[in-house]
Amino acid sequence: MSSIGKLMKQAGRIQRQMEDVQNQLGARTVEATSGGGVVKIVAKCDGTIASIKIDPQALNPSDSQIVEEMLITAINNALGQAKEISNAEMGKVTQGFNIPGLM
Repeated sequence: MSSIGKLMKQAGRIQRQMEDVQNQLGARTVEATSGGGVVKIVAKCDGTIASIKIDPQALNPSDSQIVEEMLITAINNALGQAKEISNAEMGKVTQGFNIPGLM
């Protein structure tokens, strides 16, 4: 029974650490650009977009498709960086905690 108690304490500690890491990730940002800096995206490491900046010179109506493609590229790059950081930080918390059948 004491091993179950230890496991429960460890799970509670990990849950608190994960909540702390998630809060920290919500405040941490990454930046990605596309089109030589024409489009800049700032993403939070919790998977949300914080801001989108577009160089006003890129807003020629005939270039809308190019700007849209640059936005997609920059957003995907920013979210990819954010996900890598999030996975690394969460992995630090759960390292060494193995429940048979779950991990």
